[in-house]
Amino acid sequence: MNYLAHAYLSFDHKEILVGNLISDFIKGNKKYNYPENIQKGIALHRSIDTFTDAHEATKLARNIFRPHYRLYSGAFVDVVYDHFLAIDTKEFPGTSLQDFSAKVYEALEHYTNYFPDPFARMFPFMKLQNWLFNYSTVRGTELSFKGLVRRAAYIDESETAASLFQQHYNSLKDCYLAFFPDVKSFAHREYEAYIKL
Repeated sequence: MNYLAHAYLSFDHKEILVGNLISDFIKGNKKYNYPENIQKGIALHRSIDTFTDAHEATKLARNIFRPHYRLYSGAFVDVVYDHFLAIDTKEFPGTSLQDFSAKVYEALEHYTNYFPDPFARMFPFMKLQNWLFNYSTVRGTELSFKGLVRRAAYIDESETAASLFQQHYNSLKDCYLAFFPDVKSFAHREYEAYIKL
């Protein structure tokens, strides 16, 4: 999953949040360079990603993008899941997505000295452009597709992904609805286990 879901599945623990959001930029045992709870956030992120990749709904969603994007199909699905989470009124009723997004940025501001360089360069844009909230719009989701392509080594366009997203919107939503309750339960169990360590 992408930034919104990983932030949400940090369960309001600030250091877990930091680790969860920087994890993609921390390779292998470099996680041990960080404070214990940030390490736990990194580990939680990795557990969530493993669970997500293995879930049958994710495999179905990836099949929509795979013919055009092959190994990057999962990255597009991660963004799609964030879109459906952002508009999920069971998880974010009323104005709570806006409030949650602001709270995440504020929490992260206190830990900038722990940001790996790529995340440190990205964070000001994330905050200024309010990426977490903008997943709630189709336009914001498609801009996230463009950002994915800019960071990718082997793909050079996101217009096909945007078209597939709109064409298969309801099927992708069904995948999210089948997936998210499972990953939320899994992540909470993992979180509780890490906190007790």
